Amino acid sequence: MSAVSPGRLIGVGTGPGDPELLTLKAVKALEVADVLAYFAKEGRRGNGRAVVEGLLKPGLIELPLYYPVTIEIDKEHDDYKSQITGFYDASAAAVAEHLEAGRTVAILSEGDPMFYGSYMHLHVRLAGRFPVEVIPGITAMSGCWSLAGLPIVQGDDVLSVLPGTMAETQLVRRLGDTEAAVIMKVGRNLPKIRRALAAAGKLTQAVYVERGTMANSAMIPLAEKADDEAPYFSLVLVPGWKDRP
Repeated sequence: MSAVSPGRLIGVGTGPGDPELLTLKAVKALEVADVLAYFAKEGRRGNGRAVVEGLLKPGLIELPLYYPVTIEIDKEHDDYKSQITGFYDASAAAVAEHLEAGRTVAILSEGDPMFYGSYMHLHVRLAGRFPVEVIPGITAMSGCWSLAGLPIVQGDDVLSVLPGTMAETQLVRRLGDTEAAVIMKVGRNLPKIRRALAAAGKLTQAVYVERGTMANSAMIPLAEKADDEAPYFSLVLVPGWKDRP
């Protein structure tokens, strides 16, 4: 009896939230997959899984990968690093079992798989062992600036993508050294982000967008936002192109 040929791993970008922004290639990947894996908080399905609702074939095996921690522990704490590393190791092992059995596994990634996504943690653990394909997705920032109708960069403008989790002094420095910026990972970091933008002289340019392209999306100039509440799916856009007509 011949050995089972290994299955194929597909990282599938699901885009920023609107199901109509899935690529044709992503939809085709869902059609050929034997197993659908996706990341989620315990007790939830996750946004990526919600995007593909209605596109899944009967009999598809679902493999939810539940984070052991999200924001309960500081990301720099040793306990967080230990738990999250163990989680990615265990998730990769669970996916590998299906791949070793010859199944095609599609792993959903919100936005683009290689851009701040959890998928990449499994990719680096599995790509050297199994055939892999990565299907890019429309990023959250692209969906948000398109929703806002906000030109971001033109000509020689520099665009910086900044995580809101970084130190306030670093945010100020980097905002002052770029024409345009996208600040990701907003959430509880919004007060710090607001202060950094003010210090860099860019608060009046900034636009706050939450749940961009989703049914309940909203946007407002950040200077006009009265509170500091921000969901996980939110970001801040700082446009460049100062000489636009």
